[in-house]
Amino acid sequence: MAEEEDELQQETELSYDQKKEIAKWFLLNAPAGEINYVAKDLKAVLKDEEVYNEAAMEAFPVYNKSHMICLEMPSRAGEVIVSSYSEITENEYIDPRTAQVAIVDHVKQICTKVRPAYDEELPSSYIEEFRSALDAEIQRYVSESYPKGVSAVNCVKGKDADGPGSDFELVVIITASKLSPQNFCNGSWRSVWNIDFRDESQVLDIKGKLQVGAHYFEEGNVELDAKKEFQDSTIFQAADDCSIAIANIIRHHETEYLAGLEVAYSKLPDNTFKDLRRKLPVTRTLFPWQNTLQFSLTREVEKELGLGK
Repeated sequence: MAEEEDELQQETELSYDQKKEIAKWFLLNAPAGEINYVAKDLKAVLKDEEVYNEAAMEAFPVYNKSHMICLEMPSRAGEVIVSSYSEITENEYIDPRTAQVAIVDHVKQICTKVRPAYDEELPSSYIEEFRSALDAEIQRYVSESYPKGVSAVNCVKGKDADGPGSDFELVVIITASKLSPQNFCNGSWRSVWNIDFRDESQVLDIKGKLQVGAHYFEEGNVELDAKKEFQDSTIFQAADDCSIAIANIIRHHETEYLAGLEVAYSKLPDNTFKDLRRKLPVTRTLFPWQNTLQFSLTREVEKELGLGK
């Protein structure tokens, strides 16, 4: 009997790589601002420092870039957004606003030191005119619309162009979060806008990707992960005129999307909420949908659905 139990344990024991991949999955799928809580629990469950360290070293950089976390640079030199658009090397990220490069410890999620950006890491003076003008407009918009928002404008293509006649591409990054784990809720906003400046056609092609995340976990586990893509365009003008036009387009689409979310979730009790559970709960009693607003999404709903203890 003991031999059979030993054989069964050997068969069910996960390999080193399997443990690492499972640990990475949990880390990468942590909601905004919660990866360190997940990491703490993983270390306790794994009880294997080597597996955890390797999983963390691989997962944290990916998580930080996908969530576009913002880190404060030493000596109050500014802030840097960790993203694939600002990445120079695996642990170096440029802040084009201050022309500095932040060296980042991904696992600790801190900026350890800063160095001046090299000339080849910065756009030409011609491109910088467009980049800085757009950056100023986006900063103004973000300060008005996102209480804890941070933005950056990076040149990702054609940064060596030294005058009219060349194509180039700028990327606007906007990231904001509201983390309140003591109240069992966290939320984040991420938007990326690619602006393709085409000199020959004198047109700017604008593509946007928005992602809104929210996690509510008081006596439950409810998570929102909403995504939306946009396409638009405007004419190629002088730097100041381009920046105003682009910022207005971004403002229009993001404001419209937020308004749509508000409308959708104001109708949640009458529409979406009905589809979250079976039509008849285990009590075989119809749920009073006409009075859903009187219930909280905790004990009352669970009690009514027959899910309480």
